[in-house]
Amino acid sequence: MTYIILIFSVLFGTLLVIFLKLPKKIVRLLLAFSGSYLLSITILHLIPEVYTIENDAKKMGLFILIGVVLQSVLESFSKGAEHGHIHLRGHENKFPMLLFISLCIHAFSEGLPIEHSNDNLLWAIVVHKIPIAIVLTTYLIHANFAKKTIIFFLLFFTLMTPLGVFISDKIDFFVAYNKEITALIIGVFLHISTIILFEGSENHKFNIQKFIAIVLAIVLTFVTV
Repeated sequence: MTYIILIFSVLFGTLLVIFLKLPKKIVRLLLAFSGSYLLSITILHLIPEVYTIENDAKKMGLFILIGVVLQSVLESFSKGAEHGHIHLRGHENKFPMLLFISLCIHAFSEGLPIEHSNDNLLWAIVVHKIPIAIVLTTYLIHANFAKKTIIFFLLFFTLMTPLGVFISDKIDFFVAYNKEITALIIGVFLHISTIILFEGSENHKFNIQKFIAIVLAIVLTFVTV
């Protein structure tokens, strides 16, 4: 069921682009909600999970920081696709291979802690993937890539997170070091979610709709975790 839910989340975002063509304002609000939801799950659930008596707190903190740095490196190649902002100029009709690779690495890493956590993390990633799929599909269509290229990219991207879930459950290394891996992914999530929340404000003006989306996600997370 986990695999189906993850696959459907990307498919759902893609179908929204094809059939509804959501306005940018709605997409930004979905991104704000997803970023807030992901951040809330990370703080309320994932961080307490790795900071236990059995785990070395300093070591867990180091892995979190490595995760932040790792995501910073990936973002330099993906141009911000993980948080919904693909900043590319003059690359139309030229397939962005570095974006493809870095985005797939990110999607794969998201799946690694799912099998060793509860459903809150799964749904946080699902909520995160829907607006990212919307932004990614929109970019691929507007860049005028061939339909086969778009389908291949989206299919490969869709399967990477389920692949991460599968490998983390079947390979002993990922089972034995699941806490360290979770700490690493916490750093990734902290980087992505904070950028989603704080990057998009025009002229640093207060946006009441974005604020409501953020608060709504926090409240929803708090009452359901």
